[in-house]
Amino acid sequence: MGRSTSSMQLTRAADYAVRVMVHLAKQPAAERALLPTLAHATGAPESFLSKVLQGLCRAGFIQSRRGQAGGFEIQPAGRTASMRQVIEAIDGPIFLNVCMMSGNSCNRKNFCPAHPVWVRAQEAMIGVLNSSTVADLAAQTLVPQAQIARAK
Repeated sequence: MGRSTSSMQLTRAADYAVRVMVHLAKQPAAERALLPTLAHATGAPESFLSKVLQGLCRAGFIQSRRGQAGGFEIQPAGRTASMRQVIEAIDGPIFLNVCMMSGNSCNRKNFCPAHPVWVRAQEAMIGVLNSSTVADLAAQTLVPQAQIARAK
C-alpha cells in the first residue's frame, strides 16, 4: 500500500490562522495591520490568507476596516481565544476519528478495542489546544533560527 498524507494533520488554513492571531496579539491595542504585512509575517500567500482572515472576522476574533486607516485588528475575544477556538473557526469542530463526531454513531463502538484509545487521544488533544490562548502564545518570544545562528 502506498504512503499517503495523514488526515491527522492541521490544515494549512488553520496554521495560518494561528500565526496571524499571534502576530496581531503582539501588536499594541487598536493597532491595525495590512494584508501584505500579515502575509509577510506569517509566510502565507495574500490570496489564501484573505480567506483565513474572513473566517477569523466571522468568528469575532478580528475586525477588518477599509480605507486609509484600514487593516485588521485583533479583538478582545481574539486575544483570549484558545488555539482550539481559532482552529475551529477555520476548520470546524476537531475530531480525531469519524466515530468521535457527535450524532455519528459507530456500530462498532461497543466492542471496538480502539475506541477507548480514540476517546483518550481526542480528550488529550482538545485539552492541550484549550490550554493555550492566543495571548499566551503572543507572550512567548521566540528567537528565529537565523538570529541563533548569527549569535554563535
